[in-house]
Amino acid sequence: MLIEPQLIAELALLGICTGFLAGLLGIGGGMMMVPFVTIILTSKGYPAEYTVKMAVATSLATICFTSLSSVRAHHRRGAVLWPIARVLAPGILVGALAGAQLAVALPGKVLSILFAIFVAFSATQMFLGRKPKPSRTMPGPAGTFGMGALIGILSSLVGAGGAFVSVPFMTWCNVKIHDAVGTSAALGFPIALAGTLGYIWAGRNLPQMPGSVGYLYLPGLAVISLASISLAPVGARTAHRMDIRPLRKVFAAMLYVLAAYFLLR
Repeated sequence: MLIEPQLIAELALLGICTGFLAGLLGIGGGMMMVPFVTIILTSKGYPAEYTVKMAVATSLATICFTSLSSVRAHHRRGAVLWPIARVLAPGILVGALAGAQLAVALPGKVLSILFAIFVAFSATQMFLGRKPKPSRTMPGPAGTFGMGALIGILSSLVGAGGAFVSVPFMTWCNVKIHDAVGTSAALGFPIALAGTLGYIWAGRNLPQMPGSVGYLYLPGLAVISLASISLAPVGARTAHRMDIRPLRKVFAAMLYVLAAYFLLR
């Protein structure tokens, strides 16, 4: 299957942007990737009822690669709290698998609205930057498992690496922001892997579409992943050299624009 040069350039640019943001802000890239992959698929004539779901599945698949590159850079700086990641991971796996099945069962318009709501929620969290009470800590095993399941479900629904929930959650529990970002990057892999497998399985009986396996759009996965992997470590290094809070507010403003696009669409 041949890919048009213009399509390669569009997907590569998207991968560069999402990879850098994954390392810089600890996001999996889904907040940017889903809207733009949806636009690309729509322009290529893919059925409207499938485009958002394919964009979400493709976003999750690319996060598998982006998160590995990003977490390695954060781990070298001691910013990944592996004990927290290990406790959250089982719930995340269960939630991500369930979330993919739920997303596929929903109409495309409903999924678009849910995506817009959670993008706006993520932007609001970035703007507010509320500080937690000094006495607050991570919950016990049952509470952490439940939170992991919630993160997994929401991430599969919107094609994100879970940082839009896990970073605010960990900072609310008095985890330092850089450690929360690094740990969130580590959690991105189990979220993305489970969600991707869920979307492939759920779309196994779909009509055959060019370049797709289930709901997974293979050209997008290949080009975006290659581009994002190269930029994720750059973003992570940048995050450890500067105060990223002002950048989070700028990115939050952009998320509001994307949320409005999906609602108007």
